[in-house]
Amino acid sequence: MKAALFTGDTASLTIEEVELDADTLGEHDVRIEVGATGVCHSDLSALHGTFGPMHNPSILGHEGAGRVVAVGSGVSRTRVGDRVITTFIPACGECFFCVRDQSNLCELNAVLRGRGIGRAIREDGSAARAFCNLGTFAEEMIVHEANVVTVQTDLPDEQLALVGCGVTTGACAVFNTAQVRPGSTVAVIGCGGVGQAVIQAARISGAARIFAVDPVPFKRESARSFGATDLIDPAAADPVEQLRQATDGRGVDYVFEVVGRPETVVQAHTAARFGGAVVLIGAGLPGQQVAFDLFALHREKKLLGCGYGSAQVRRDIPRLVALAESGQLDLGSMVSRTMTLGQVNEAFTAMSSGDVVRSVLVGA
Repeated sequence: MKAALFTGDTASLTIEEVELDADTLGEHDVRIEVGATGVCHSDLSALHGTFGPMHNPSILGHEGAGRVVAVGSGVSRTRVGDRVITTFIPACGECFFCVRDQSNLCELNAVLRGRGIGRAIREDGSAARAFCNLGTFAEEMIVHEANVVTVQTDLPDEQLALVGCGVTTGACAVFNTAQVRPGSTVAVIGCGGVGQAVIQAARISGAARIFAVDPVPFKRESARSFGATDLIDPAAADPVEQLRQATDGRGVDYVFEVVGRPETVVQAHTAARFGGAVVLIGAGLPGQQVAFDLFALHREKKLLGCGYGSAQVRRDIPRLVALAESGQLDLGSMVSRTMTLGQVNEAFTAMSSGDVVRSVLVGA
């Protein structure tokens, strides 16, 4: 099968013929034919070493959907022939966090990383690891059943793939982490794929005004089509002042930071009103520090960390699929380009230049 591998070059991936290691299909493992995979900025960050050194070689990709073609003897959550969405964090349902409705912090994640599930054998006999225990940039993958959510829907894989990461991360940050109330004001700093999901979920939640903050015109205009009522160009003037002027000087009820940089975190915190909430979706780097006005917390500004939308994926993914089926959540318009696996580096370029909301890879 074909796969896109990191082989030491931090500028691009290499397309190779590999074979999945049959020995990795353990008791609770699932083999999946990948129907589609989204190209997420986290994949590019991993390629560049932003999260630390990548195992060399590794199959990248972590936002996927497809069909089950084989299961281990102990698999109970899915069957051969099922359509599935993969999740880059497992949900075992039994660990300390899962039983407390925090499966986005599932302890099995570290265990699977250590095990090296989903290995593929290259032509030279060396083994490639799978990024996030998935490796969706391939024609097939082997994953643990805890990383799989079965869905019953006629939606195409190109749309379902986005639910595996970007849509769940963004939409569930609104529904779960912030619990946005109807009639409120919402600002979204960073309007890529995750940010557009935030905007859609804010609209679904009944927000009265939704401010899309992004320096890229294409992303701002896309945000309008997804429900943003106001477009803020941070290059035109101080975005915090623009948001304050639009809210009678008070600031915004909910500010979602979807960039992961100290300067935009400070902007988000400053733009929130007293008693408002700041939701930090963007992943910063380990060791980065942010300084903000401590007194603002005394005025009940809430600073909320958010990983994977605080999602309980077995509950939330079917809900998101239902919203898409009903037309309230527009997944189709989030797919800016459909490309092949062999065009993955072109997809990275399009994402870096701000030309797409999401590129989706289908076929080899």
